[in-house]
Amino acid sequence: MLKIRNFVMGEDEAIWAHIASVAFKDYEDFRSISVEEMEKMEKSPTFDPSGMFIAELDGKPVGIINAYVDKFREEKKGFISWLGVLPAYRRRGIGKTLAIKALESLKERGMETAEAALESHIKVPIHLFEGLGFKIVRSSSFMKMDLAKIPFNIGENKEVNIQKLQIEQDNEIVLLNNLHNECFKEHFNFRPSKLEEARHWVLENPWLKQLSWFTAQLKETSVGYIGVGIDEKYNVEKKTRSGWILEIGVLKPFRRKGIGMALMLQGLKELKKLGMENALLYVDDENPTKAIKLYEKVGFKTIKKTLIYQKRL
Repeated sequence: MLKIRNFVMGEDEAIWAHIASVAFKDYEDFRSISVEEMEKMEKSPTFDPSGMFIAELDGKPVGIINAYVDKFREEKKGFISWLGVLPAYRRRGIGKTLAIKALESLKERGMETAEAALESHIKVPIHLFEGLGFKIVRSSSFMKMDLAKIPFNIGENKEVNIQKLQIEQDNEIVLLNNLHNECFKEHFNFRPSKLEEARHWVLENPWLKQLSWFTAQLKETSVGYIGVGIDEKYNVEKKTRSGWILEIGVLKPFRRKGIGMALMLQGLKELKKLGMENALLYVDDENPTKAIKLYEKVGFKTIKKTLIYQKRL
């Protein structure tokens, strides 16, 4: 008998971590998660277990899904993620049952749209969601570059002053949060970040042990920023030496002046200095700043595509 039940905080972290770690093991940008990391996730100001469900077959936990509602988002849109089923129990309708439960949960909580991000090369989830009425609305790219080939003199602004932040200082977290909100306000799925969110993800990030943040200064005015980080556990599991470009943004009046390029080169040099061999990032293919062109110019190449699907509820 198949049963779908709610995730219980304080009891189900090990089950969730195990299923996720096994179900997504072969995803190129995923690594296993631990109970301790789950507990750090639960401390996020936006964490909400209301839409987290576990599938049990004859009493054995075999699948998970999260129908997530962002309490700070005004738009009535919910997000379906973490749909995973243990390999031995696939092709039994468990994933579809979980997805239907997620849709019901979002609708019950007043959402008008459901959104899911699916790997373009993994066809079973795509067929599942398309069968439930989801349509593609957008795509994003997972990109990689070789840090042995960092270019120079490719249009970077030579006048901008790039400074490394001391992120333990609260005023610098405030600066980062303000820059993020201003730089990304035109972007897909944007909603203003709360200061407590910024503090959590900068100071208590569950995944990244080494974080570096830089701002670009013009005449003592902060006009852009970049964040880079290293996930040591990812590197061990994937047998790589890769660092991540977490965010990069430039205020609208200062774009097209080579400031983004200068920030990107600074971030790449920082990762190389920390012993990394590759840099990784995600980018919205329809980013209004056309950021993907900057990344390609630096040397990033697309590794895989993620398709964004939506369904009206």
